[in-house]
Amino acid sequence: MSDTQKPVYGGQAVVEGVMFGGKYHTVTAVRRKDQTIDYFRLPREQKPIMKKLKKIPFIRGIVALLNSSGTGSKHLNFSAEQFEENEEKKEEKQPSKISMWLGVAVIGVLSFLFGKTLFTLIPLFLAELTRPIFKSDLSQILIEGLFKLILLLCYIYFVSLTPMIKRVFQYHGAEHKVINCFESGKPLTVENVQSASRLHYRCGSSFILFTVFVGVFVYMLVPTEPLWSRVVNRLMLIPVVLGIAFEVLQVTNLVRNIPVLRLLGYPGLWLQLLTTKEPADDQVEVALASFNELLRMEKETEEGLTTAEIV
Repeated sequence: MSDTQKPVYGGQAVVEGVMFGGKYHTVTAVRRKDQTIDYFRLPREQKPIMKKLKKIPFIRGIVALLNSSGTGSKHLNFSAEQFEENEEKKEEKQPSKISMWLGVAVIGVLSFLFGKTLFTLIPLFLAELTRPIFKSDLSQILIEGLFKLILLLCYIYFVSLTPMIKRVFQYHGAEHKVINCFESGKPLTVENVQSASRLHYRCGSSFILFTVFVGVFVYMLVPTEPLWSRVVNRLMLIPVVLGIAFEVLQVTNLVRNIPVLRLLGYPGLWLQLLTTKEPADDQVEVALASFNELLRMEKETEEGLTTAEIV
């Protein structure tokens, strides 16, 4: 089966587990302290209006982000609850859900709403401080983009040093390895998955980086002075930047097997060297459990729809 014939699956890492999504379902598998694996299953909402919006270039990226944010938060909440239950019970001293969310959200917050706003405005104000040296609009936009890139790389690097986020990044690597193994057509075994790359062209990490590059070009269309106008423009252009960056991500995935053009996706892959880590075998087992459960559910749904059509 060729890549074009294969169903497209996506996923994300959660606390001590992995979520995978297909056409009809999303499934999360997490490892409990007793080494058993728990599952959280959600059907995908098939609203006609959403299907139509997903077919419109530049709009579909925003829709996909909103959907993945809403669905992902439910799966993250499930994994956080399982993590809390796995911790040794201490009277009145169990970690709160709020503290768990603050730790887990460093992955999702970078790519949407609050995180995107912060990573838009902070570099803007830092660049404005250099106005006495870099006076032109072009130089301000380039300096702003540079500060944004530095801030992004430093942020990801330092949060990756924390034990919990490091494990989440390992599960992120396991998620990519499973998808790469599946797309290569190899049997889904721990050994085959471990031999696959932990980097993938469709990764959200690549998307985050592309928003930085796209922003530089989009901001050239609006003035940088006065400061209040610059702030308003940046905030209003967030959906535009996200929409274009999503299309860039799709293009890099489409040309990933074409010599020379595949280089377009390399910056995103390089960023994934920070946002993914090599997983252990037991982490790959969890990712495989999640993916196999998704495949089972997707197959059952397809067979049910086929039967209904025949009847």
